Amino acid sequence: MIINKNVIKYIVYAVPLGLFFILPKLIGFFTDWLWFGEVGYTQVFTTRLITQLLLGVSAATAAFFFIYVNLQIAVKATKDKAINVTLFEKISVPPTLGIYFKNLILPVSLLVSLFIGQAASSQWMKFLAFLNTTSFDLKDPIFGQDISFYFFSLPFFNALHAFAWWVVLISFVLTMVYYVSKTALWFSQSGFFIDKLTEKHLSTFGALIFLLLAVGHILSRFGALTSPHNLGTGAYFTSVNAVLPVLLVLAPLAMVITAAFLRNIFAPGKKWLILSLGAYFLVWIFGAIAYPTVLQKLVVAPNELSKEDTFIKYNIAFTRAAFNLDRIEKRDLTGETVLGLDDIRKNDTTIKNVRLWDRQPLLDTLGQVQEIRTYYDFVSVDNDRYTIGGELRQIMLSPRELNSESLPSRSFINERLAFTHGFGLAAGPVNQVTAEGLPVLFVKDIPPASTTKNLAVKRPEIYFGELSSDYVFVKTKAAEFNYPKGEKNVFQTYEGKAGVEVDSLFKKAAFALRFGSLRVLLSNDITSESRALFHRNIKERVQKIAPFLQLDSDPYVVATKEGRLVWIYDAYTTSNDYPYSQTIDGINYIRNSVKVTIDAYDGAVRLYVSDSKDPLIQTYQKIFPGVFLPLSEMPADLKEHIRYPEDIFAYQSTLYSIYHMDQPQIFYNKEDQWVIPLSEGSRENGEEETMMRHMIMKLPGQEKEEFILMLPFTPRGKDNLISWLVARNDGENYGKLVVYRFPKQKLIYGPKQVNARISQDAEISRQISLWDQRGSQVIRGALLVIPIEEALLYVQPLYLRGEGGKIPELKRVIVAYENKIAMEETLEVGLARIFGSGASVVERQKTERQEPAETDLAKQAQETYEAALKAQKEGNWAAYGEEVRKLGEILREMQDK
Repeated sequence: MIINKNVIKYIVYAVPLGLFFILPKLIGFFTDWLWFGEVGYTQVFTTRLITQLLLGVSAATAAFFFIYVNLQIAVKATKDKAINVTLFEKISVPPTLGIYFKNLILPVSLLVSLFIGQAASSQWMKFLAFLNTTSFDLKDPIFGQDISFYFFSLPFFNALHAFAWWVVLISFVLTMVYYVSKTALWFSQSGFFIDKLTEKHLSTFGALIFLLLAVGHILSRFGALTSPHNLGTGAYFTSVNAVLPVLLVLAPLAMVITAAFLRNIFAPGKKWLILSLGAYFLVWIFGAIAYPTVLQKLVVAPNELSKEDTFIKYNIAFTRAAFNLDRIEKRDLTGETVLGLDDIRKNDTTIKNVRLWDRQPLLDTLGQVQEIRTYYDFVSVDNDRYTIGGELRQIMLSPRELNSESLPSRSFINERLAFTHGFGLAAGPVNQVTAEGLPVLFVKDIPPASTTKNLAVKRPEIYFGELSSDYVFVKTKAAEFNYPKGEKNVFQTYEGKAGVEVDSLFKKAAFALRFGSLRVLLSNDITSESRALFHRNIKERVQKIAPFLQLDSDPYVVATKEGRLVWIYDAYTTSNDYPYSQTIDGINYIRNSVKVTIDAYDGAVRLYVSDSKDPLIQTYQKIFPGVFLPLSEMPADLKEHIRYPEDIFAYQSTLYSIYHMDQPQIFYNKEDQWVIPLSEGSRENGEEETMMRHMIMKLPGQEKEEFILMLPFTPRGKDNLISWLVARNDGENYGKLVVYRFPKQKLIYGPKQVNARISQDAEISRQISLWDQRGSQVIRGALLVIPIEEALLYVQPLYLRGEGGKIPELKRVIVAYENKIAMEETLEVGLARIFGSGASVVERQKTERQEPAETDLAKQAQETYEAALKAQKEGNWAAYGEEVRKLGEILREMQDK
């Protein structure tokens, strides 16, 4: 009767507590189901939910019965046991402790099994991958297992093994506690006491523990192929010849101990148990610890290269395969090319697309001249290529997103109903500037005004973006703000398909609970026609649909030919289970297998397979049939803008700087290791960045310019440039990697050397010092490496931010080629100074800095003279020097005319 009262008491307390924890989850499940239905990925939701329920319920049930049954066995084993009151008195514990534990058996078993079930449900993807494995058609060199075993089978086996360990150990500990509470098991100064029935029960646990140890030894043999080593990743000489054989011995020894424990249940006796345990620990100490240590120090270390040669080959081959380094094409350059006037003319398109605007200066400038209102933010700058006026042009695009935290009045109506979206973007060429040193913009202002029909925005609203993180409601009674127009505002009603319909009171209440806002439920503005938009941040949105994909750090926006804004997000399949492949940032296998598009207006998400040969994406396609679309189904105007992503290129270039050495001896000695040089960049915050850049250029041996991603290398310990790696982006060449190598005996100036020469140039130093005198901030842009033919041209923009000003202006462009350096107002003039003033390329380069008419020069001279006098009176000598210099240039120009 006491137990029944306790059970009732548990129910009374458990029901409201359960509702407190479970109700939010149920609401979350319901609203997520509505959301997945709205975005068209219900299959993903149901597949995951059913699998998680199956795993969670199965694991929780198995754990509950194992723990509960063992505790009940302990109860029966001590049913007639008389409690040793004296022992309890010695430690000041009430002798009724066992009764309390007995009453807690059911709730404790339930609680522990629930936690175990929840942990097991998180392994849903491992389970589904195990059931839908795809062969790699490549076997590891030690065990002869297909790589798919390490990707799909071994992780699932390890998860099962871990689950069994947790259940057995938790049950063992709880059982031990109960036996101690009944004094059936006791430790004291006079010795160790254990009842016969208790001994038999604990022998069962002993058998299970050593059975799990045996399984663990087998599994850890395979795990050795992805273990870290000082030479790389994988099992090397000592592991293969000492550790792996010993594990193969320890596994059957553990099975022998399991048999000895089982024998002890039916025929008590310690002889076989002690002998088997002794043999196991002797083998473990001398075989798994001492022998490998001695072998490594006395045999391997003195002859490391000869002993590890084979395993270094494995590491090189499998790392190159895992990161697609084995597909990099090699091209050798002579290093003898001398650039001349004709070369500059032939590479006219490359020169026209030299990127003179760095990300941070451009963001700062756009923030001042294009944000229009304080609640708009430019948070990223994307580089892409568009055909403008029949020419391929590199364009920088920056979406104008809404930052709700900057709203003047942060009320519920403003944040959730009225201010719901960003508006339009700013876009312009990477190399053009106005006479004031500001970027030329092809698309600007609100509403977006375009100067070219090839880049027009007709649907500028951004409901889904990088900054859009909060939920909003559209199609409400409240006026929805669209964009500002002078002193007034323009309002609209959302016309898209995005959002979950709030067409019932129940849904309205569910969203109020989900968002933790009673105002959602009480608001009269939210009607049955209204829609709830959430998961609007594009990263969060994609990860919600495909949590098994790793996303690139730089999504970019595309303006389609229809005038819509669409985000493109590169997604990767990754793993850390590829045998012998070098691990970098926690992964040792990566493929850019998916291109994700997200419509900025209606939030439509599409996942396109860009690498159909990847076994991982093939497995995901089996798990979620119909979710992934072939790349051929991507709209043509979006397909024109796919690009090789930077994250995977960074991994590949970092590893290729070492793994281009494919001979074990050269690799071991690091005789030809390369280094990725760092750019000083726009170092307003003192940080350096790699010189990885997207650019338009004509590759050596190619007939026309193309959009590429490029990164230079220098030899380790030296500053000269040794090679450069490119990823091609256009058409059939998409994804091809090519490395261009200079002769080792030829000195090609590297970025660090060119930077040093620029800093030492007397004219440049004098001009920068003059600007710095009165607080004007000089910002040195990123040093750009521009390959032309088989030579290199270096370009660096200089920005000037006036004292107390916020807008950086592009004031100078530095051009460096071999021993020549020029700093001029434009790239064209700098090139003309180095390669000859008769260069027609200067005439063909059409920028916003057009030559002024002769009648305007006198007016400009007068204005510049007055500006210089004003600066002199104010004591602003930096500005004074700049105006005097400008006046001198105008006077020389008037003299020439």
